[in-house]
Amino acid sequence: MFDSMFVIDYADQTIVMLYLVLINVLSGFVFIYDKLSAGKGRRRIAEKTLHLIELVGGVFSNLILMYLIKHKNRKVSYSIWTWLIAMCWVVVLIYFAK
Repeated sequence: MFDSMFVIDYADQTIVMLYLVLINVLSGFVFIYDKLSAGKGRRRIAEKTLHLIELVGGVFSNLILMYLIKHKNRKVSYSIWTWLIAMCWVVVLIYFAK
């Protein structure tokens, strides 16, 4: 009974993938903006906001950018939360890919 509720067909998968691509592009722009703001002494984006964007799906671009542009990669608390969010997303995606 409940198994059919969690079945995702091809159209739903396409929508989910499109959503993840778009949210990761947006997340990447926000993350890069925060990096540029840090270098210029401008107002920064709150870490809670960055994590919220990661939580709604933008974590994958931020993980790559953390090390690519060397932003927030030395801040242990930020890294831990980002990796935890990424692991949760991977578990959810694997679960629904079955």
